[in-house]
Amino acid sequence: MQNPSAPPIVLASSSPYRRSLLDRFLNEYETVSPGIDESPLPDEQPQALAARLARQKAESASSSHRDALIIGADQLAVLDGRVLGKPGDHQKAVEQLLAASGKTVRFLTAVCLLDPVRHERYEHVDQTVVRFRKFDRRLAESYLRHDQPYDCAGSFRIEGAGFVLFDSVSTEDPTALIGLPMIWLAARLQNLGYLLA
Repeated sequence: MQNPSAPPIVLASSSPYRRSLLDRFLNEYETVSPGIDESPLPDEQPQALAARLARQKAESASSSHRDALIIGADQLAVLDGRVLGKPGDHQKAVEQLLAASGKTVRFLTAVCLLDPVRHERYEHVDQTVVRFRKFDRRLAESYLRHDQPYDCAGSFRIEGAGFVLFDSVSTEDPTALIGLPMIWLAARLQNLGYLLA
């Protein structure tokens, strides 16, 4: 599906989940790990934060890959207006899951494209709403031992067994929950000529 005459594509992310999504339809692309400060600005709202981080990751990668199309992305989980970071360890993941039990968590998945041909920037933020069912520590512990999602915002993997924790998922793009809104991204890449029409 990839247009062989189009400029190279670079994913500004080290996420294996985003790579697995791009692998579904791109034959060749490069990955770089952008080193940016992901701290929120004072009074910055979650959607603005996600969009800014995706943009900064793309811009960071663009500095060393000026002739490539850059894909920057970021995802945030928001519970009761508070951004949940990646837990990093088992205990923090248990705390995140128990806090989400019986509640609704919004997942904001932002993507930014920097097109070297048109010198344009394209941005999109997808919102997925996950309603967690009521569960206890025993299920949270069991799930975490199974999937070990310590590098995932919200402490679960939808591509793993995370669905055992859910009552419902409301989204326009189910791939966004994995890390990239692929419906928007594929349409944009096709419009820009990076995919064969």
